[in-house]
Amino acid sequence: MVSLASPRSVRKNILESSHKSGHGHIPTSFSIIEMVLATYGIMNHNPNEPKDPDRDIFILSKGHAALGYYCCLAELGYFDPKIVHSFGGAGTIFGCHPDRVKQPWVEVSCGSLGHGIGVGTGIALAQKINNTNRQVYCLIGDGESNEGTVWEAVMVAVGQKLDNLTILYDNNQSQSRCLQIRKPAEIFSAFGCEVHEVNGNDIDELQKVLSLPVNGRPKCIVANTIKGYGCRTLVNDVFAWHRRSPNEQELNQLLEELDA
Repeated sequence: MVSLASPRSVRKNILESSHKSGHGHIPTSFSIIEMVLATYGIMNHNPNEPKDPDRDIFILSKGHAALGYYCCLAELGYFDPKIVHSFGGAGTIFGCHPDRVKQPWVEVSCGSLGHGIGVGTGIALAQKINNTNRQVYCLIGDGESNEGTVWEAVMVAVGQKLDNLTILYDNNQSQSRCLQIRKPAEIFSAFGCEVHEVNGNDIDELQKVLSLPVNGRPKCIVANTIKGYGCRTLVNDVFAWHRRSPNEQELNQLLEELDA
């Protein structure tokens, strides 16, 4: 199944929601969009039945990119895109990190970095034990991969031959000012994963490797992405925009850049 969702539409909603709410990690939200849309394009899921017992599982481990995830789900028909404008506000269900208690489409409450992949590994193992065909997809960040729990989970996944687990590694160079992991594809391969390195801002390229069969080991997709992809202003100054929302003038400029 090929995703017909529009990354540009998702980015537009991210910008507008961040502007209205005053919240949001925009650059990192921009870097995951194609990964989320590509994965949901091949997943077994139903926006009208988010708790379908046969659904595949998606986990956003890098929970600070929640705004990007919400806007992707809105684009995919889970809810009206405009209600994401309440992001981070009092009483909203759209908190700054995903919350499985408030949001039926969220599988795991994430934001404490390094834990999503451990939970995903456990879920994948449970599906193996129960002999189901359900797949588990976990999107992790390059920054959170400095956490030892990530690699402990990878070792378990490889040791248990969890070929129903796909790790999406957002290699957006978020740690270039501190401890950037170099050559992650080689590292995941050394741990025993089946590794594919792709342009993480290309939906077609992502779906091609997502659809490849695996044999007895977890798949890792090292997605080389650009933080702030789609807006020149964000790309050129990602650290200044790390935790900022645009004012009206900046919003108009960023929207113009999306259309360029």
